[in-house]
Amino acid sequence: MAAESSPFAPGARIEVRDAEWMVRTCIPTNHPDEDGYMVRAVGVSEFVREEDAVFFTGIDDVRPLRPEDTVLVPDDSARFAQSRLYLESVLRRTPLPQSERRLAMTDKFLLDEHVYQQRPAELALQGLRPRLLIADVVGLGKTLEIGLILAELIRRGRGERILVVTPQQVLEQFQQELWTRFAIPLVRLDSVGLERVQREIPAGRNPFLYFKRAIISVDTLKNQGKYGQHLRNMTWDAVVIDESHNLINEGNLRNRLAKLLAAQTDALLLASATPHNGNARSFAELIRMLDPAAIVDPENYSADDIAHLYIRRTKVNPEVREQMGDKWPDRGPSESVYCAATPAEEAVFDELTRVWLRGEGREGGPVVRRERRLFPYTLIKAFLSSHRALATTIDNRLASMTVGSTGKLKDGQDEREFGALKDLKQLVERISDADSAKRAALIEQLKDIGVGKGQKTRAVVFSESIPTLEWLVETVPAELGLKSDQIALLKGNGMSDQEQQRIIDDFALEDSKVRIFFTSDIASEGVNLHRQCHHLIHYDLPWSLIRIEQRNGRIDRYGQEHEPQFKALIHTSQVEGVTDDRTVAEKLLKREEQAHRSLGTAEAVTGEFSAKKEEDRLIHDLLTGRSVDESLDRPGAGDVEDDWMGHLYGDGVGVPEHAAAPEIAPVPRLFDSTEAFVRTALETVCPEVQVDEDGTMLAFEPPADLKHRLSVLPASYLKKRKVTERMRVTFDKQHGEEKREEARQTETSWPETAYVSDLHPMVEWLVDKVQVRLHRQQAPVITGRVDSPVFLVQGIYSNELGQPTVVEWMAVGGLPDQPQVEDMFDVLRRAEVGPEMINTGTPSDLEPLQKLVEPAVRAAREHLDTCRADYDERIEEQLAQPEQQLRQWQQLSLEGIGADPRSERRRREVDATVAEQERLMKKMRTNGEPLLRILAVVKGAS
Repeated sequence: MAAESSPFAPGARIEVRDAEWMVRTCIPTNHPDEDGYMVRAVGVSEFVREEDAVFFTGIDDVRPLRPEDTVLVPDDSARFAQSRLYLESVLRRTPLPQSERRLAMTDKFLLDEHVYQQRPAELALQGLRPRLLIADVVGLGKTLEIGLILAELIRRGRGERILVVTPQQVLEQFQQELWTRFAIPLVRLDSVGLERVQREIPAGRNPFLYFKRAIISVDTLKNQGKYGQHLRNMTWDAVVIDESHNLINEGNLRNRLAKLLAAQTDALLLASATPHNGNARSFAELIRMLDPAAIVDPENYSADDIAHLYIRRTKVNPEVREQMGDKWPDRGPSESVYCAATPAEEAVFDELTRVWLRGEGREGGPVVRRERRLFPYTLIKAFLSSHRALATTIDNRLASMTVGSTGKLKDGQDEREFGALKDLKQLVERISDADSAKRAALIEQLKDIGVGKGQKTRAVVFSESIPTLEWLVETVPAELGLKSDQIALLKGNGMSDQEQQRIIDDFALEDSKVRIFFTSDIASEGVNLHRQCHHLIHYDLPWSLIRIEQRNGRIDRYGQEHEPQFKALIHTSQVEGVTDDRTVAEKLLKREEQAHRSLGTAEAVTGEFSAKKEEDRLIHDLLTGRSVDESLDRPGAGDVEDDWMGHLYGDGVGVPEHAAAPEIAPVPRLFDSTEAFVRTALETVCPEVQVDEDGTMLAFEPPADLKHRLSVLPASYLKKRKVTERMRVTFDKQHGEEKREEARQTETSWPETAYVSDLHPMVEWLVDKVQVRLHRQQAPVITGRVDSPVFLVQGIYSNELGQPTVVEWMAVGGLPDQPQVEDMFDVLRRAEVGPEMINTGTPSDLEPLQKLVEPAVRAAREHLDTCRADYDERIEEQLAQPEQQLRQWQQLSLEGIGADPRSERRRREVDATVAEQERLMKKMRTNGEPLLRILAVVKGAS
């Protein structure tokens, strides 16, 4: 078949290599003149049944099965169950038309139906392509919002291949949420998953082709040498990149990875509570991954330019607050716990203040050169964490200044700094564990909130310093009567992805032994620590409002059932002019709390939008003599009204004020519910499967082909829950939620009973089982309340991307002389096609009906052609705004451009972008011949 021909619509039957196949997707290849279209299909006929295959129309002889050749067959199943199941399976397998922008899956999953969480899906479906940056603040449920978007894409046939990229420490958490709430299975390609890939697929094969829906860490995937070729040879329906602010720095490995993925996918979803770093140009590069024609000048653009690509809400958003209810209590105050320095600590404070900040006590002035003027603050911050952290910092600096183990100073190193470091080291070595005021306060605070032997209370303890954390893990548990298995330590370096995930998952369990979760800031982004905990202690505070808020968000998030409680240990000193925790940290703690309550977020207060930039600016201001308050309040800092970049950290961006709830699309169904379909299908097409039930749950041993579909889930979950031996599912949301909660009390937070959504592999398995029961080009005949035979016909037009643009469900009657076409579902209702039907099994002569097949197809084709104009008009209306925006962008981009080489390069870039967008819009318009399928015939009883 030539490349110009119409693609085969999803669900179409084709004949290839003397076997029958059902089309899943059909898309043009990168070389259409040679390879034509790439057709993904599932086997239907006996020897290829349920086998996945890929054909190229330029290579294989792909023959469409003509609707005029349909053979009518009787249905002898009780209540015409096989025909009803077949009709339902076709409905479920047929994607919604491209012009259907309303939501279709809002009530199908195990989550509260919050309108604010549906907004991102609503916005994503309005665009030329589903491309969106979700920038909701910490804790609002970005994972759930992503799940809803992916579900909508899957229902539209645009979510066959999905790649999710997350930080390493949240891989399992993300995978678990998508499975337990949405029943979307992702294979986890962590260290264990990649070993499994090497075992299961031939060497050199593309793992992303083998696993159609996968989740992988950004640090694993950014290895271009290992995965670059595989990525460049893949296309995805949807790519999700979590914590996408890590992609912003131009030229780094993550940025290059993101650009590669953006070019290889239809839908692109980016998620970050800190969406930009305050640099307009770098943020423009991120936005251009979503839409290359959104921004004309990367140095000068407005929020309106990206309104179709960006959404952000805070906890104070009226819609959020109204719907949150008791699912997220208001947080408690951030309490300062003052820790007066002991004499040994005061000696260090005095040395740091006099020698390192003022430059007193040594000849020649300051002990560090001008280019190292920030280093004293590095020492101070380390000491405000612990004497252990300071000792490590000193040792690291001394090691960098000396030659090997000789102790000799390297050429060019400053002897004054070297001597001052050795003096400071001697003072630090005099501090014992008993001399640590913050350690004593931590133990006291933990006791006060009820952490200790025989107690259930848990706490999260954050520190910026790994040496501090390791020291606390060694010395604190015994003081509280806790054993080593009641303490968890999460740190980045030296800890495998499996170990990180195990620690996080264990802390979420009710029966976990862990009572204190010590962690570095590796857990400050994306990690859920709120399931069994509502106490958080900052052992030391970062000098960044953003980082403080990110930490607090680990327990202050959607689903928290108790008032989150925050405490910060504030190290105080009596040394004159000292920089202690009251100087900086406590002021930041209070500012973060104030901003959270008034603005819903603290991120725009300083006018710096990354934790590192925020801290660097603050230290520079301290060096110039400014106080923390002066630094935060100086002109330009956090001026949200004047700074549109700051405005992007505000509330309600991307959602019109007083917006109505998203419209819900009517999705045709023949069965009342997914449960009714599954039960009938199991009884009818899988009678050999022995099903047990207790009213809310079904349990059975999954057949081999269903086990294969489940094999993408974690092997540990399948083994612990014995899923492949006894599969347990429920259709009851309350029961499903109870099982999720129950799972958190056991050795794994993966529930033994899975909630069945429309996307569950079991449902897809049954849909395929039903569809392959009918032989090639057959349609069943059923008996209903009709005066004359009615042919049920599916009609589809598609675009060049293989996406349906016209979908019509027709009932053709009045044959052969006066054909009339009605809505299929109106006719089915009048004909009382449903579970109460009675099949007498009386044989009848189908020859008269067979003669009506051709006129029925002809009438349906004529009706479909008349409908096409209406659908095309809707598509044109939806493409009008993107086309107008593209023209405007082109005009503004070329305005005033000169004839020099640089301008010529810019002209070529603009022309290439316009041409690519125009090609995309052309491919979205209806193209080629229609697919027509006779699904069934309803005849009268006589």
